[in-house]
Amino acid sequence: MSGVNGSNQDVDIDLGRIIAAVWERKARIIGATVIAAAVALVGASLMKPSYKGETRLLIESRSPNLSGGEGAPQANDPVLDSLNVTSQAQLLQSSDLIKRVVRELKLAQLKEFDPAAQSLLPDPLVLIGLKQDPMTLEAEDRVIQEFREKLQVYPVENSRVIAIEFSSHDQKLAADIPNRMAEVYLEIQSGAKLDTHSETARWLEPEIVRLTGKVQEAEKKVADYRSSNGLFQTTETNSFSTQQLNDISTELARVRAERANAEARAENVRAALKAGRASDTLTDVVGSQVIQRLKEAEANLQAQISDQSTQLLEGHPRLKGLRAQLGGIRQQIDSETKKILASLENDAEVARLRERQLMTQLNGLKADSAKSGEEEVGLRALEREATAQRQLLETYLARFREATSRLDSNASPADARIVSRAVEPSEPYFPKIIPIVTVVSLATFIFGCLIVMIIELFSGRALRPSGVGDVEFDREAKTLPAPVPAAVAPADSPLPVHQMQAEAARFDVREAAAKARAKVSERFVFPTAEERVEQVEAKDEGFTIGSVAHYLERHDVPVAIAISPRGDEGSTATVMLAREIAEHGRTVALIDMTGSACPTRLMAENPKLPGITDLLCGETAFGDAIHRDRLSDAHIIPHGASDPGKAMRGADRLTMIIDALADAYDLVLVECGPAEISGISRLAGDETADIILSVPGFKDDEVAKLVTDFEMAGYRHLLVMSEAGDLHSPRRGRRRAA
Repeated sequence: MSGVNGSNQDVDIDLGRIIAAVWERKARIIGATVIAAAVALVGASLMKPSYKGETRLLIESRSPNLSGGEGAPQANDPVLDSLNVTSQAQLLQSSDLIKRVVRELKLAQLKEFDPAAQSLLPDPLVLIGLKQDPMTLEAEDRVIQEFREKLQVYPVENSRVIAIEFSSHDQKLAADIPNRMAEVYLEIQSGAKLDTHSETARWLEPEIVRLTGKVQEAEKKVADYRSSNGLFQTTETNSFSTQQLNDISTELARVRAERANAEARAENVRAALKAGRASDTLTDVVGSQVIQRLKEAEANLQAQISDQSTQLLEGHPRLKGLRAQLGGIRQQIDSETKKILASLENDAEVARLRERQLMTQLNGLKADSAKSGEEEVGLRALEREATAQRQLLETYLARFREATSRLDSNASPADARIVSRAVEPSEPYFPKIIPIVTVVSLATFIFGCLIVMIIELFSGRALRPSGVGDVEFDREAKTLPAPVPAAVAPADSPLPVHQMQAEAARFDVREAAAKARAKVSERFVFPTAEERVEQVEAKDEGFTIGSVAHYLERHDVPVAIAISPRGDEGSTATVMLAREIAEHGRTVALIDMTGSACPTRLMAENPKLPGITDLLCGETAFGDAIHRDRLSDAHIIPHGASDPGKAMRGADRLTMIIDALADAYDLVLVECGPAEISGISRLAGDETADIILSVPGFKDDEVAKLVTDFEMAGYRHLLVMSEAGDLHSPRRGRRRAA
């Protein structure tokens, strides 16, 4: 600053004088703060409390699947995205819904929702024209406006849940109004679905009647066209002419096969006769009954001739007669064979004639089929039209049946459901007396300090010339020269008035600084170990687990090292401490650095899970070494399955592991078991580390000696926990029972 107080000399702000001025007026500032706190306390106590209730709705598709099985979603089902949820939140704030709730609950009769109509005194802001007169509005509009100010509807982030919050001076209304709003919303949604189905059914009914007539007309046209053009149907796909064509084609193929067979058989017999082969080799000849009888007679005659030849001479008349009969039979066989050949030739000729007749009929049917094919083009067009009308009619009928089946309110639920109903709040959300008093007191204190600082600056008492050094101490007497008061300064003084004021201010600052240093020195005198044990016993009721947990939470301790001189008994208490802190809603991780792995057995489902030794050896991933406590929300980094000796060679990574856990958890507990003081230096890092001495069952003199040993080693932040950890105590099931 320059040119202040009418001087051309540059000046600086004397911070010491400002602090001294605030200190001098501390009584007034504190008094004003106390008065403001009292006024805030009285004002907050006189305020009418407001209560808040909350109801939550889940937006989801609830259309019933009437077809059975897992079908595709309905075409008119809503798309459950963020835009749809936001739209439903806006629907909950619609005027129609609010009007219905206001009328059903008769809110217009309550002074809370229409204060302007029931107020005896006029609003000053209305009188001076700074506010619109609410009485110019309709009574229902005034209630809705007040209702909206108390209502808050918002979608819960990253979900399809909508929260309905309402504040009221009446506890019952604070719960009833959001619940009723949710019920009315569900009724409106369900009613909208019912209206949709009812309108659909009303529209489909005349359409179905109209389509039924069109389907009958189209099918009649098909039948008339088929009758007039002779396009008779034998099956669903074949006409009469087509069926005839197929039958004749089949018969022609059969006749041709018979003709070929007869010609082949006749040719075979003819060739055998020309070649002089025996007729016994011919199938058609052998199969003839006449030939078979002649063959039998021939065989009998040969047998007789052979029998008589042994008794009679060759020229005997009997033998001659037998031979003559044998020759006649053979002539008959040849004659019969020729007859069979003629019969086969006749069969072949008949087949040829039949083939020519069938060919004539087939050619005629082909011509008729070509003509009917041209006529079927028009028939197919009529059939397509009839089929399309019939399919549309069936679709309308199916939708009509579905719409009529959902005309009941239970068949068309709203696409939302209430997942949390509001209950009557037991405590008001406003006013919060303690926060209000605290904020008012703090604001008054800061405002008072600022006023004092501004007064000092504008009066010039907090200014000093630039370049003027502090008044030197008399090193021998250690006294300060007396200040020159501005009020009695001589007129011919070599220093201006404002410089003498600066010198006086510097003296006051030194005096205040000396007092502050004395207080600080007095404040940081550490008590002895015996005194600390007595103080903690008097204050914390015997170093309980709860008191240690309260201390760690209150001071936001990130990392604490637990020492258990008696081994598993102290480690059990440390496990109970971790569970106690987890029950308070804080995240806590316990690292098992004991040799007995007691915390691992108590907290982990399987003692063989990967843990801290595996991390130090680099044999497991960081996330795989963290496991949940089986009885609480705390987490455990077990002892691990790797070789402890090999793990200690990677102990340099332990600090990084603890730091990483401290970034992710509110508290990291390192249980070291019965470790020596010299062995925890690598974990503690420096003397500011928080050490928990878990000493259940120790006597007072043993605790005092242990605390003294740690203090002599330089550790000042010590916590003593002498309560034994009882796994069957009520603390174990408190959270789960809640």
